[in-house]
Amino acid sequence: MPRPITSEDLYRLHDIEELQFTPDGRYIAYVRSQPQRESNDYERNIWLVARDGADPPRQLTRGGKDSQPRWSPDGGTLAFVRAARGERAAQPGETGDKAQIYLLPVFVPGGEARPLTRAQNGAATPRWSPDGRWLAFLSPSTVEERAEEDEGNEPAEPRDALERKQRAERSQQDERERLDPRVIERIPYRQGTSYLDGRSAQIYVIASEENDGEAASARRLTASETPYTALEWAADGRSLLTARSAQPESDEPFRTMALYRIALEDGQETRLTPETEADGIAYSNFMPQAAPDGSGNIAYLRIPRALSSRANVRLALLPADGAPAHELCGTGAGGALERSVNQCAWAAGGQSLYFSAGDRGDVGIYRVGVAAKEAAVYEQVVGGRQEVQSFAVAADGALAYARSTPEAPPELWLQEPDGSPGRPLTRLHEEFLKEVTVSETRELRWHSADGTEIQGWVLLPVGYEEGQRYPLALNIHGGPHAMWGPSARTMWHEWQCHAAAGYVVLYCNPRGSDGYGEAFRDGAHRAWGEKDMPDVVAGVDEVLARGWVDEGRMAITGGSYGGFLTSWIIGHTTRFAAAVTQRGVYALPAFVGTTDIPSFIENEFGAWPWQDYAYLWEHSPLRYAPQIRTPTLIIHSENDYRVPLSEAEQLFLAIRKATDTPVRLLQFPRDGHELSRSGEPRHRVQRLQAMLEWFDRYCKAETSED
Repeated sequence: MPRPITSEDLYRLHDIEELQFTPDGRYIAYVRSQPQRESNDYERNIWLVARDGADPPRQLTRGGKDSQPRWSPDGGTLAFVRAARGERAAQPGETGDKAQIYLLPVFVPGGEARPLTRAQNGAATPRWSPDGRWLAFLSPSTVEERAEEDEGNEPAEPRDALERKQRAERSQQDERERLDPRVIERIPYRQGTSYLDGRSAQIYVIASEENDGEAASARRLTASETPYTALEWAADGRSLLTARSAQPESDEPFRTMALYRIALEDGQETRLTPETEADGIAYSNFMPQAAPDGSGNIAYLRIPRALSSRANVRLALLPADGAPAHELCGTGAGGALERSVNQCAWAAGGQSLYFSAGDRGDVGIYRVGVAAKEAAVYEQVVGGRQEVQSFAVAADGALAYARSTPEAPPELWLQEPDGSPGRPLTRLHEEFLKEVTVSETRELRWHSADGTEIQGWVLLPVGYEEGQRYPLALNIHGGPHAMWGPSARTMWHEWQCHAAAGYVVLYCNPRGSDGYGEAFRDGAHRAWGEKDMPDVVAGVDEVLARGWVDEGRMAITGGSYGGFLTSWIIGHTTRFAAAVTQRGVYALPAFVGTTDIPSFIENEFGAWPWQDYAYLWEHSPLRYAPQIRTPTLIIHSENDYRVPLSEAEQLFLAIRKATDTPVRLLQFPRDGHELSRSGEPRHRVQRLQAMLEWFDRYCKAETSED
């Protein structure tokens, strides 16, 4: 008999990441990740599966912190990044904590991984040259460390383990003293869960083969005081494409990204994207990819700087003939898809590009030709009720992709180039899904107060009985420009837990959400709370009208911007019996001065606090905290530098001092803004349990008489 899903089932769930076809398209390497109960961490290893599915997937690495696989051009060797256990595994585009690049001969019996790099501060983002002789990678350093490196002052190998240990301890002590006190001159000065250390990722190249048994030495190509955030080889192998800030001395340098070409011979940089394009717009440009046909065309993603978070991410093409760049997707111009692009990849012939994008709650894969400049023609090649998290393209056009559905967490799927329906290559959750009851997801449409149509979804509780009314768990997404759908990987477990606990689960995409065009995405500009609260409340009225929900037992929750809107709503209505607001923005003027993205609010509201403090305060949930009568649990992480803990502390104090409403602040140490998605597994379980306990306390009274 299937059982209800619980918070502890988090440990049964896997993620599939970083898919890579072998050059001949016969195999796919991928990273498989799973939370670990005993270590309170994540196990990440690289696996291999044959495209034809004839054999079960095979585990290639067992380091536990292995990521970023990349095949050599001959398909025989896999480069990957390994961090030591107890250290944070490197993420795409960053270097990790002392992580290094390893090489593994995959199809040689008994082949073992060997370390390729010995970078002082770690190495990541390995990229093979087209001839396989070199690997490029990123590694961070300070100005002083680069000067030492240029002088050739490399320390001799330690004599023994004791000297190695002493050197490590001395290095740690020197690092502590270097940052005590911290000297802060730019913004941001902290990100993720830690303060920045003054290092910026630089580009290196290293020979892939040992010379007479001696490990190769890496050669640095760049020396910028801003990090390089992407790395791809040009098709001829004589240069590298990258992205970095065009204004290294500026605050928030990630808002002024430009594309560059780095010559392999001498490291000379050539800027590829101008400060202002032919259309008069200044863009931030990132993720360049060279066409594989040697044409010199470059695909990349860009977004208008002036609109920043408010605009779609566009897929653009930089022609090799020197013509101005033009967009293939993102704005709807010339018939292109007006959706924000997540990922792109060239087709083998260089005449078309694949990209993924969200559309009305689903994320699919599309293809667009690059020949037409005025009217880009696109087609959807992987669609349906699903969310594609990542994908890879084989030389013959086959697609491998990680997908989740309303019925199941992620699996690896393959679609052949003939367009036949996709098929699964992994069945990681097959046994788990046999054990549990998965609540069905139903789509709803309703109209907001001004007639705008809103799309949402509902899960009825496990054991639902027609005619009975249940408590409600209303969920609100962050962003505000995120998009939720019934296949959302990061929310599947949480929503199923709510339904298993006896709640009707409701969520939607109010104005401001991605996936419905730029006008809808920008629909709450300068009007957070005012424009989107009616959209959400109309959804509550819809489920009430259908007779599913007891109006006296409704709970509301959301994280980040969802925390903003949760606290805004309970400051403007007493309809809800319980609220759990998470990592939310509650005081806009104060948030600007503490977040790692201060210009975000200026972009969303058109003003800094010193320009229009009163307007930002009027649109802050903290302003309405004295009106809150809904029992409120505030969840926040202590190392959240996107929305700092001070936001939660202010809301807690205001509710406690200005009202007699029950309020509790639950703080999680060590974790940051990504607590619910990638925080410590034990914290993620505890968070879910605390949320349901709070809901139950105020929403599990006997159903009122009709």
